[in-house]
Amino acid sequence: MLLITCPWCGPRDETEYHYGGQAHVPYPEKPAELDDRQWAEYVFYRDNPKGPFAERWMHAHGCRRWFNALRDTATYEVLATYRLDEPRPDLAAPAAGGER
Repeated sequence: MLLITCPWCGPRDETEYHYGGQAHVPYPEKPAELDDRQWAEYVFYRDNPKGPFAERWMHAHGCRRWFNALRDTATYEVLATYRLDEPRPDLAAPAAGGER
């Protein structure tokens, strides 16, 4: 079972959360000017890396808040969690205390 640390509630079982897709996907600056292909790319096209990947999660059975998580797609390990108003953590920097 995966243990995910909510930035507000602390570590909880993965069954308390809902996955929300890729994090840091910018909303189009001028959405009225997008054609169908561009809308399809914004809505459906997402990265699919092997390794660290920024995702959105919601603590559905807890505080019901959205947050971001860096998860390794190869090992399924959660490397870090952080609030939406915080920048993506730099994994190259030494971590003080590991996952939050």
